[in-house]
Amino acid sequence: MDIELTYRRGLLRSIGGVEVTYGPREWLDGTPRALGSWPLEYQRFSTSLRSVAGIEITYRRWSALPLTVGRWSCEHSRFGSRLLRLGPYELSHDRGVSRVRTVGPLEISYDRLGSRPIRAHLPGDGDELSPDLLLALFLTLFWQQQNWDAQQRSR
Repeated sequence: MDIELTYRRGLLRSIGGVEVTYGPREWLDGTPRALGSWPLEYQRFSTSLRSVAGIEITYRRWSALPLTVGRWSCEHSRFGSRLLRLGPYELSHDRGVSRVRTVGPLEISYDRLGSRPIRAHLPGDGDELSPDLLLALFLTLFWQQQNWDAQQRSR
């Protein structure tokens, strides 16, 4: 099954048939507010995601490294530069680049420039992603984009 990731005005708009929505001033603040019917809540005065549909996300103290997503634990590389596991889903990355290549069974494809994920492939037949896999894919892409944006601002 191929899951298309669509964009408009530089913002992720859907994962398969699940819409990603933004606030009324999306041109000023490109922070997603909902994934389908799941509301996204952020820490006060921050872009750190606090919960997705009531599933709480905790972070390492004084950092943006996620520790848990609900009952799932998160594993990071030795110096915290890469997320290696999100609950039951192992993540793999391109060598030398901070792009996530797989989330569990999902394989992620990027555009020609390699900067925008455009498709996720799930082996086998099916109509839609399971809610757990959708959540893992969204969070992985969200945190990856946050890291890329932070790197751009620091240059």
